[in-house]
Amino acid sequence: MTTQPRPVYVIGAGPGGLAVAAALRARGVRAVVVEKSDAVGTSWRGHYDRLHLHTTRRLSALPGLAIPRRFGRWVSRDDVVRYLEKYAEFHELEIVTGVEVTRIERAPQEGDARHEGDAPREGDTPRGDGATQAGRAPQSGAAPGWTLHASGGRVLAARAVVVATGFNHTPRLPDWPGRDTYTGTLTHAAGYRDPKPYEGRDVLVVGVGNTGAEIAVDLAGGGAARVRLAVRTAPHIVRRSTAGWPAQRTGILVRRLPVRLVDRLGALVAKASVPDLAAYGLPRPETGLYSRVEEGAIPVQDVGLIDAVRTGGVEPVAAVVSFDGDEVVLADGSRITPDAVIAATGYRRALEGLVGHLDVLDGRGRPLVHGARTPAQAPGLYFTGFTNPISGMFREMALDAEKISSALARHLAGGGRARRRRTPRSGTGLPPVAPLA
Repeated sequence: MTTQPRPVYVIGAGPGGLAVAAALRARGVRAVVVEKSDAVGTSWRGHYDRLHLHTTRRLSALPGLAIPRRFGRWVSRDDVVRYLEKYAEFHELEIVTGVEVTRIERAPQEGDARHEGDAPREGDTPRGDGATQAGRAPQSGAAPGWTLHASGGRVLAARAVVVATGFNHTPRLPDWPGRDTYTGTLTHAAGYRDPKPYEGRDVLVVGVGNTGAEIAVDLAGGGAARVRLAVRTAPHIVRRSTAGWPAQRTGILVRRLPVRLVDRLGALVAKASVPDLAAYGLPRPETGLYSRVEEGAIPVQDVGLIDAVRTGGVEPVAAVVSFDGDEVVLADGSRITPDAVIAATGYRRALEGLVGHLDVLDGRGRPLVHGARTPAQAPGLYFTGFTNPISGMFREMALDAEKISSALARHLAGGGRARRRRTPRSGTGLPPVAPLA
């Protein structure tokens, strides 16, 4: 691998990026992970304290390393971070931190750019990774590749690129009328850590996805004087586990079944396991569970929301329409005056600046393809971690990593059959990456 001048660059050192890098390394393909922050698993480090995986430990491991049994069935946020750190160490991954890739472009064809062996241009600094500082990325042979523009004026030459910048990349805060003049405290859920700052306060949580539901429960049990949960569309609520059977396993089993059949089965299960909360302002949804999944809405796994709603600890209210001074105007016309508003309103993938010019995104800014598939107009460009399946994101990223590594190895070999080698547990490792830092 040390003789490969142009590596495969993996953008993002979260679980998806690390998994792909490990799978590529196991196939003898040099992969360099580029991470804009100073550590792996940055998004997980920033999540709220009480967060646990909603998927089981056994079904959440990444390729080549099991999650330790001592972490329990539902792995905590801190233990996820520990696992990702150990994963990178165990697989001896080549990771560069503190470097942000800002734009990906096709490498210039032969004759359009300077090649290896050409004299450096004035001001260029040779780099050990096959790139030049403030210059054109050199080409190795006639095979086209990719040029990555990164912070500090870096220009990196890649054989292929895997984008793994994460499903929850940039907090999305709706542009509510009056939002900027609201006199209370307004923050996105990305800034929430624990309920201590909200003790004795009246708090409105906006958004009833898994994040909003769990933060509302956390606040209710953590000393907030009053907790209201603004609901735009009633969610499907499922038990995280029933009689020891995790909801994730059901999600895996039903993925290939017809949508209408899963909708009917989901309705039957809900009636048997989840009480009707309509009297408390949280009715059962009219659209089927799997129909909602197809639209991108994941069911809310119950980690205390049902009990909190039934006991009055969390009060469902109508959706937020606007802000007016210290008041929040709701869709039913009512006005409330919470001390603080926490917007659990989701995230944007924020891929437009990176690859938007390559015509590989849909109208909502999501990759047109993911996993082993690569866009026809952008061969050698892969995406992972941009879906949120009911079968578990970690599980799907692990599967995607194996598929991507296999497809990419064939792509780099010109369609030949890739040779797989076992990743060693110890050894000299890959060449140092100091020139990139």
